[in-house]
Amino acid sequence: MFNFIPAIDRYILRLVLMPMGAVFAIAATLLLVDKMRRLFDFVAVEGGPVAVVFKMLGALVPEYASLAIPLGLLLGILLAFRKLATTSELDVLRAVGLGYGRLLRVPYFITLILMAINVALVFYVQPVSRYYYEQMEYELRSGALGASIKVGEFTTLADRMALRIEQSEDDGRRLKGIFARVANEKGQVLSISAREGNFLATADSPDTIILRLTDGTIVQDTGGEKQTPRVLSFTRHDLPIDLPRIEEFRDRGDAEREYILPELLRIGWSSEQSQEKRAASQASFNYRLVEVVMMIMLPLLAVALAIPPKRSTSALGVFVSVILVVAYHKVNQYGEDIAALGRVDPIVALWGPFLIFAALILWMYWRVAFVPGGQAIGALESWFAKLSKRLRKLFGRKKRGPQLAPAD
Repeated sequence: MFNFIPAIDRYILRLVLMPMGAVFAIAATLLLVDKMRRLFDFVAVEGGPVAVVFKMLGALVPEYASLAIPLGLLLGILLAFRKLATTSELDVLRAVGLGYGRLLRVPYFITLILMAINVALVFYVQPVSRYYYEQMEYELRSGALGASIKVGEFTTLADRMALRIEQSEDDGRRLKGIFARVANEKGQVLSISAREGNFLATADSPDTIILRLTDGTIVQDTGGEKQTPRVLSFTRHDLPIDLPRIEEFRDRGDAEREYILPELLRIGWSSEQSQEKRAASQASFNYRLVEVVMMIMLPLLAVALAIPPKRSTSALGVFVSVILVVAYHKVNQYGEDIAALGRVDPIVALWGPFLIFAALILWMYWRVAFVPGGQAIGALESWFAKLSKRLRKLFGRKKRGPQLAPAD
């Protein structure tokens, strides 16, 4: 099917895609699992349904994907070239006239595709999905009754009713151990206890639901000093409950990260907007753009850190690459924050670190590609080799222990 592609390109494509897909899946999974634990705690505290957790995680997938794509691209290319180097295939390819520029043809083709995907994510999909996530979080905090009543705690409804439920089964459809205290404007109080109950919707009033109680007792206190409270037993009793009035969630755009690309351009360079709004929009636009543009330098960084010293299988370059990418991402976040406050121009705060990092990558690549025997992190590799040797000697002695002298 792909016979028109040269064999060397197909080989490099296979070497890159396998680790890249694995790294992308692992990174996205780790991010989602960590967030899932926090969301389960949050939803449990708020009393919401479990299905909301997975909806909120789905809304976070574009945000985490925009972080996992560059990392997967970098490590995919790095591990592919590291395999070529450690198996001496890279030396053979270069001996037959294939330089690094030719070998990077397929990795750069993959990079351009992933850059296009990342542009769509950070400028269009991610802002909308982030707003959807904030909306679900708001609805959990102040939303429907089913997400407001907590089992084992008193819940105040409409300032005149207190409700407590001991147990909840079948996703809230079956309630046990119910106690309700209802007061009216005349000072009369109803204390109701029931063995079981369930909520029913009403067709005539969407703002009112019915709590149908089974096998319980009603104690009516009329408020008079000399009047004895009335006690009534019931087999079934319908208690109308007014749902709490919920304010509509805000419109999208309360934060700059919720704006899509046309909105960022319109706000950031409009004279009608305030200086603070323009600075924040310009900072968000430049932050997203610089994160995408940096992907063009990742293949060069991967090659520079993939080649270990001769007669060595050191994986130090893998760790250094991850540290550099994460550190650069954090620097960009800090640059966006100070640029949004108007303290520093976004061009300086975001494109300044980009130029420094890009110059460092070009120097590292030049050392590996054009300097005979050159290493991008040669001094670090030498120090790491000495440290590893000392550690092996130290732990090797502890493992062997004292040896007895041979008997005569």
